[in-house]
Amino acid sequence: MEEIPAAGELPIAYVRRLAQSKAAAVVASEQELVLAADTIVVVDDKILEKPADPADAIRMLSLLSGRQHTVHTGICVRYGGQSQVDHAQTTVEFACMTPDEIAAYVSTGEPMDKAGAYGIQGYASRFVTSIDGCYFNIVGLPVSLVYRHMSDILKSCPVR
Repeated sequence: MEEIPAAGELPIAYVRRLAQSKAAAVVASEQELVLAADTIVVVDDKILEKPADPADAIRMLSLLSGRQHTVHTGICVRYGGQSQVDHAQTTVEFACMTPDEIAAYVSTGEPMDKAGAYGIQGYASRFVTSIDGCYFNIVGLPVSLVYRHMSDILKSCPVR
């Protein structure tokens, strides 16, 4: 599945669509619970997904340096023939980073498989000056939102 926003598609709609598509791609019985999610970072209306290479990671981190950005995660919970789609968003502020700090961070390899080229739970934590919203959303799975939807869908669809 290509992860490319449709023309004019807003970030929230995009991550919700990706989560729903990922859940739909999973072959499971109605008695099996499926959870799918997708996370992106948005700054200046630019969507930052996983970097293509170290140079792309440096570009992304340079965009985030000394600024606020938003992390969006779409989720889809499927069970018993029903599905629930939702999203979370968290605002993150980064300290100013020098080119040497960015290069050193990229050299750890940590940014290469993360939306926005950083993992708040890892080495990048030293650059985060504030967050507004769910910390776990930044990690990539808004746990309380997922729990709420899993609880709701399991209550509404008893096991057959």
